Amino acid sequence: MTDEVHVDHLGELAGVPDAFQRLWTPHRMVYIDGAHKPADSSEAECPFCTAPGRSDVDGLVVCRGQHAFVVMNLFPYNPGHLLVCPYRHVSLYTEANADEVAEIAELTRQAMWTLETVSGPAGFNIGMNQGPIAGAGIAAHLHQHVVPRWQGDSNFLPIIAQTKAVPQLLSDARQRLAEGWLSEPHWPTEPHRLTEPQEGQA
Repeated sequence: MTDEVHVDHLGELAGVPDAFQRLWTPHRMVYIDGAHKPADSSEAECPFCTAPGRSDVDGLVVCRGQHAFVVMNLFPYNPGHLLVCPYRHVSLYTEANADEVAEIAELTRQAMWTLETVSGPAGFNIGMNQGPIAGAGIAAHLHQHVVPRWQGDSNFLPIIAQTKAVPQLLSDARQRLAEGWLSEPHWPTEPHRLTEPQEGQA
């Protein structure tokens, strides 16, 4: 027995035609419905506390330090979007101790060196969102964003549709960055300089 597929014709369905195309992204409902978001602010619910206890592959961990570690962002703005986190469950930068502050800073530099070598971005956004009102998705655990940027990576999708097209799987990006991780700059002559926008480019 063959299953028949019924295709509805547009004229048979309710709706008013307009000039817009639709990019259906049902997979985004996983994020909208709160998947992977902690139920509360406890360490047991915190993904940044549980990630180091998993293997690097399962936890998307790129680099482990003594006081902090680097992990892939599960919801990246761009390919290679990294998060630098202390192991300790603290929410504010002012709560981090001197060792944690120093290693977060050092791992951030190493992340930039590695991304420049592996991916060659034109620039970076680096920063922390402190508190839910400031945009922190998981405010209970301190994390610093390291976002590589390329010319033209801001198109109509994130601006109008609040959707990012990310061409690289997280597992593939993690493997490339972990294998190419640099604990110190490793350029043959002068350090790589971030590229300047070409004439006519934003």
